[in-house]
Amino acid sequence: MKIVHINNSDIVGGAAVAANRLNVALRKFGVDSNMLVQDAKTDAEGVVAIGAGRVHRAKSFARFVYERLTFLPYEKNAVLRYAYSPANIGVDISEHPLVRDADIIHLHWINQGYISLKGLEKLFETGKPVVWTQHDMWSFTGGCHYAGTCLEFLERCSFCPILKKPAKNDLSAKQFVFKKELYSNVLLHPVACSKWLRALSSESSLFRNKEVSSIPNTIDTEVFQPLDKTECRKDLGLPIDKKLLLFGAANIFDLRKGARYLFEALNILLESFPVFKENVEIVVFGKISQETKDSIPFTIHRMNFISDISEIVKLYSASDIFVLPSLQDNLPNTVMESMACGTPVVGFCTGGVPEMIEHKHSGFLAEGRNALSLATGIYETLFLLDIDKMSANARNKVLKEYDGKIVAGQYVELYEKLLNSRSH
Repeated sequence: MKIVHINNSDIVGGAAVAANRLNVALRKFGVDSNMLVQDAKTDAEGVVAIGAGRVHRAKSFARFVYERLTFLPYEKNAVLRYAYSPANIGVDISEHPLVRDADIIHLHWINQGYISLKGLEKLFETGKPVVWTQHDMWSFTGGCHYAGTCLEFLERCSFCPILKKPAKNDLSAKQFVFKKELYSNVLLHPVACSKWLRALSSESSLFRNKEVSSIPNTIDTEVFQPLDKTECRKDLGLPIDKKLLLFGAANIFDLRKGARYLFEALNILLESFPVFKENVEIVVFGKISQETKDSIPFTIHRMNFISDISEIVKLYSASDIFVLPSLQDNLPNTVMESMACGTPVVGFCTGGVPEMIEHKHSGFLAEGRNALSLATGIYETLFLLDIDKMSANARNKVLKEYDGKIVAGQYVELYEKLLNSRSH
């Protein structure tokens, strides 16, 4: 059984991390699995880039720029610039040796100039079974990656709130119609990483007549595991005598990530419990401006972007809690990583997060878009609940449901099912 995973990158972005981890887990499981990416940032075994060198990188960047430039006339504002992908340019990889030799094509995140809608059509024309792991909603919408409160995708996208001029036959409507025709007569099996996304995907008119599975992302529990908290803090230069709250986002200004609710929650805690400031400090990884840092009334340790996995594990292990204020998320890698390291998570009860966190057992689920509820969760988890027990429960949840052998086994079962159905 030969599997080719198709994703824009091997490590850049949450979908890339998830796809890479699955590829590794399947290879350990004995499957002939490879990952075909537009640009590889590593030389890891089982990862193949469609090209290399300066010319290839220039062409990849040019496709990315072209897609963004052609979207500018439709762009509502810069904040939503990357919330929508028109998929109007890409490369044809249908004749790549890994695709030709594969028994199953496994799609992941293919946007930003990698695979266009026409490129998808070429892949479907190979006649091979296609599995598509949904790391967001793009596969069943008219172009947005997360629909928010919009439900147009249930029947036919139109009047898209992300576009400058929403209309009955706007860009989202045209892309939706194209996808419907594209998906109509192909052996395509969507897989949602969360039950939440599976429900939305199954209800959409694009996938309503297809079987949609729910298989979670995976994580290497031998790499992501609890380490000695004190030693980790010493190594990272973090205080030993404080309670540390960890927060991170690739872009803290992404409205969907809900950072403002965390900042509101911290101010609520400061007003309600002035002593809170003396005992709690904030650790932030990802993109955060000095202005934002200055606006948060707590001591902040800015870690910026960390690429070394061992350092990331130390960061989770050094922290007392991880806070995820996302307003809509699938099955966040950060939540899984934190729990694998035995660090309880406080997050909103939205998207796929409630499937990962058991309220007051392995973390705290706050009411969505409610800063007061988030503040309550932070306070109770740090000061009132049995955090050691929650830590053990979080780790056990990951071992039971997200370990590589478990998830790889579920995918192998699906692959075999698709191949058997094709042969009959």
